[in-house]
Amino acid sequence: MMDTEHSKSNKNETRDTQWWDVTVLNETNGEAAALAMAEIAVGEAAEILASGGTVAFPTETVYGLGADARNTQAVERIFAAKGRPSDNPLIVHIAEMAQLEGLVTEVNETERRLMEAFWPGPLTLVMPAVPGAVSPRVTAGLSTVAVRMPAHDVALRLIAAAGCPVAAPSANRSGRPSPTLARHVGEDLAGAIDGIVDGGPTGVGVESTVVEAGRDGTVTVLRPGGITAEQLARVAAGGVKLDIALQSEGDAQPGSPAPRSPGMKYTHYAPRGVMRIVKGPAPEAVAAHIQAALDEATARGEITGLLAFDEHLPLYHAETIISLGSLDQLETAAHRLYAALRRLDEDGVTFIMAEACPEEGLGSAIMNRLLKAAGHNVTYV
Repeated sequence: MMDTEHSKSNKNETRDTQWWDVTVLNETNGEAAALAMAEIAVGEAAEILASGGTVAFPTETVYGLGADARNTQAVERIFAAKGRPSDNPLIVHIAEMAQLEGLVTEVNETERRLMEAFWPGPLTLVMPAVPGAVSPRVTAGLSTVAVRMPAHDVALRLIAAAGCPVAAPSANRSGRPSPTLARHVGEDLAGAIDGIVDGGPTGVGVESTVVEAGRDGTVTVLRPGGITAEQLARVAAGGVKLDIALQSEGDAQPGSPAPRSPGMKYTHYAPRGVMRIVKGPAPEAVAAHIQAALDEATARGEITGLLAFDEHLPLYHAETIISLGSLDQLETAAHRLYAALRRLDEDGVTFIMAEACPEEGLGSAIMNRLLKAAGHNVTYV
């Protein structure tokens, strides 16, 4: 275990950010002494959460920035660190089913079946909240609360040790690509939060799927994510539908009603460079359009970058080309996407072109994040 400190200036407040390396907990044959030190580190981080601090931690999706969901002052530190709009609700993370009793007024049969099928895992359920159970900053003033149980041993250990439900959006500056490594968290938030628990790289790579589940068996997807609509349909007796907000292009504007789920409002996951997506049925036509745009950007003096799939890489040239993997293995694209967006920033890329992918299965979540990153700047060819 490594315990160091990172700090940088922050316009709100500068903090000494503790860093705990607990990656040994992911090993099947870790040394006893190292495992004991990692357990101590998790306990230290949990004490900070319990006392009203902010701690970033790994989940199976992305790194989250946690605080006691019941403590308004602690939750406000999340918003301050991230620069997050205050009408964006937060997801509450729990470590055991017993914690639900104090958070929600009821669990209907559809919700129960989803929990049995996908918890622990990358599924968030929006349910009626017990009044006063969590800070109103967590619910954004809504009568519902979004809850999930992460499928990550470090996250579960931390939440259990803290002894409180943990509100945790992604651990990045608002609008930036979500972090899949502890290093990404440090780049955005060191000096603005109390600690970072380094549990190694995350698995899924995109955030959880957020749903509302009706008594009639209907499941409404508010945000696509690590659980696909096809997986949900195998459990949802009344079928699966997309929320109307997912069926319209562009982001809701400030001043519009509060979103019912994280990720439904404002531009998200954005790199610093201008980004465009090209969609079309013919890969050759898509590639020709993308390459022409890259060539024009190069002639303007732009630093160019490309996100593309393995099948089409030979069709392109640019200063930074990043593979999202094969179209036949979209799990790879989900795992690589946010790190790829950060790589483009690291390389100083100012103009980015990206291929689209089919929107079936995990492709729905990938395209949702790509569209947010590009501000819905899409060309059809």
